[in-house]
Amino acid sequence: MDDSEKTGLLGIAQGGVLRAAINTGNRALVQQNGERLAGVSPALAQRLADSLDLRLEAVVYSGAGKVFEDAGRDVWDVAFLAIDATRAERVSFTRPYHTIEATYAVRSGSGISSPKDADRDGITVLSSIGSAYDFYLASALRHARHDRIGTPTESFEAFRAGRADVVAGVRASLERFFEDDPEVRILPGVLTKVEQAMVLPGRDNPQAGDLDAFVASAIEDGFVGAHVGAKPKGG
Repeated sequence: MDDSEKTGLLGIAQGGVLRAAINTGNRALVQQNGERLAGVSPALAQRLADSLDLRLEAVVYSGAGKVFEDAGRDVWDVAFLAIDATRAERVSFTRPYHTIEATYAVRSGSGISSPKDADRDGITVLSSIGSAYDFYLASALRHARHDRIGTPTESFEAFRAGRADVVAGVRASLERFFEDDPEVRILPGVLTKVEQAMVLPGRDNPQAGDLDAFVASAIEDGFVGAHVGAKPKGG
């Protein structure tokens, strides 16, 4: 980050603290072990704080919908969200730093073998409110019924308890939640690909260009690639 970009970004935080919204519901980007956070999103937040000589304060959320709800409420200074036109009305996105896959989990005896098979009459698809794949399903489903509930973890728990025929989620999150459940299988194939970006509150935020340059640098020097899938250390 050059001096002009650093100067441009210093105004995003006050009081010597950078408040970064971290969504632990997305296992592809954030892994948690007790209070320890790992993964590309926390790593980018720490790198940004260090480059601005600020102390990092993680504002932890259990779902992307809740992060977005707090945009403009002066709860966080920077966040990590999937790029979406609806969200762009209230936040400003950088270029994507990572692309993840969403798919479905189904019960072991289900005849559904691919995400495409689920969009048919008599099938209920469950998703987490406000997630990127929730927005996608709202416009993409033509025959199946779309049901919505809470955070990703809450939607997975509701599915396990018998709600809906399939549940959508980030592949890494589904695999982690259902890894020891013989009654559930994760479908091969992709429901949708989700581009992840750093965001600032407000539409057309004037500091978005400097944050985008920060992301570009982190991609180009290999920092992002080195932290995708990192595991938290310790207990």
